[in-house]
Amino acid sequence: MKRVLLGGLSGLLVLAPTALVQAQSSPSFENLPSAQAQTSAQINVILPQPETLYLTRDEVNEYSLRLQNAATVNGVSLPAGSVVRGEFRPVEGGLQYVATGIEANNRFYSLNAESATLHDVKDPRQTSAGSVLTDAAIGAAGGYVLGEIFGSVDLIEVLGGAATGVVVGNTTAQRVVVVKPDQPIVLQTL
Repeated sequence: MKRVLLGGLSGLLVLAPTALVQAQSSPSFENLPSAQAQTSAQINVILPQPETLYLTRDEVNEYSLRLQNAATVNGVSLPAGSVVRGEFRPVEGGLQYVATGIEANNRFYSLNAESATLHDVKDPRQTSAGSVLTDAAIGAAGGYVLGEIFGSVDLIEVLGGAATGVVVGNTTAQRVVVVKPDQPIVLQTL
């Protein structure tokens, strides 16, 4: 047993200088090509459906979008129409779309990208001309009823009620983020 151990040690002593010479003659890391760093990119996405979205600004809404134009992200070529997975998340002043992945060429790629803030507005469905006229009509009817209750209906009560209906309808309109099908959303990769 001692003989085998001593023979093994002497073999190591013979091999050690050879290994040292080989290690010194190997190429240095300076001569190797450097790894390409991932770069930030902008991509445009759009809604895949023809309907406009009206999203409330206080909840997370998961939606898939579509790549509007072909793009290259981190060396991967992505054709137009690729499905972008993500969600609209609440931020101060509206919503932000945060992408987590993309499906292209029958493969799924991880994606870390986000949009700028998509600002909220008063719900245009509640502040459109038709809605304003409806609010005015409801207010005018209220003004007429009040005039009847107090004994005299005249034009001032009706007009005052109509104006009040418009103001109240416009003031109480919910704030939403409107995303139209033809509206590109710019995502910045991180």
